[in-house]
Amino acid sequence: MNGAAYPEHGCWNRVGVAGDRSCPELAHHAHCRNCPAYAEAAQRTMQLPVEPSYRAFWAEQLRRPPAQAQSGNASAIVLRIGHEWLALPSAMVLSVAPLAPAHRLPHRSAAALLGVANVGGRLLPALSLAPLLGIDGATAPEICGRHVFARLLIVDANGQACAVPVDELHGMVRYASAQLAAPAATVERPRPAHLDGVLAYDGLQVGVLNGEQVAARLWGLLK
Repeated sequence: MNGAAYPEHGCWNRVGVAGDRSCPELAHHAHCRNCPAYAEAAQRTMQLPVEPSYRAFWAEQLRRPPAQAQSGNASAIVLRIGHEWLALPSAMVLSVAPLAPAHRLPHRSAAALLGVANVGGRLLPALSLAPLLGIDGATAPEICGRHVFARLLIVDANGQACAVPVDELHGMVRYASAQLAAPAATVERPRPAHLDGVLAYDGLQVGVLNGEQVAARLWGLLK
């Protein structure tokens, strides 16, 4: 067996830095990796014949066509309302604003119509998604390890800007439509019309909202 061809039997493992350090060349090279004997052994190792099975494995791997990365064709803003993580198409979101109080409107009692809110000097209708989507907005998960801030999303509801309060914003996500899984449906609770699907994102199961459905329902509150 040639010690120069098999590194585990090389001199650096006996008298070098991995051995008893008795090699006189250490005084000159300081470390075995700087020694010509180490470099020569590396060259011999690289020149060893390749086993047929190894060659066949890599030939098979390299002849395969490269995998096509699934590019995202949609984007959405990930948000939380109560316990529910949702995503609203980013094309609907006009801006994000600090949470502001809503002032009730007389003779308007719809639970989803909170009133009007002052957003940057503009009075905008304030609408809640929770009752529209059947979400218990009064409950929220226990949050640990991060700061959570409620926000107002300014969204476009068929041409009308509306202020929609959310309990938390996670940010924007790009995804491919093929990534969406079908929402769970039961006999008692059929598939919600307002959901396009469910997206697995950053450890969350996010319900992706149908922008047209949500905009139509928000607009219906303003008539």
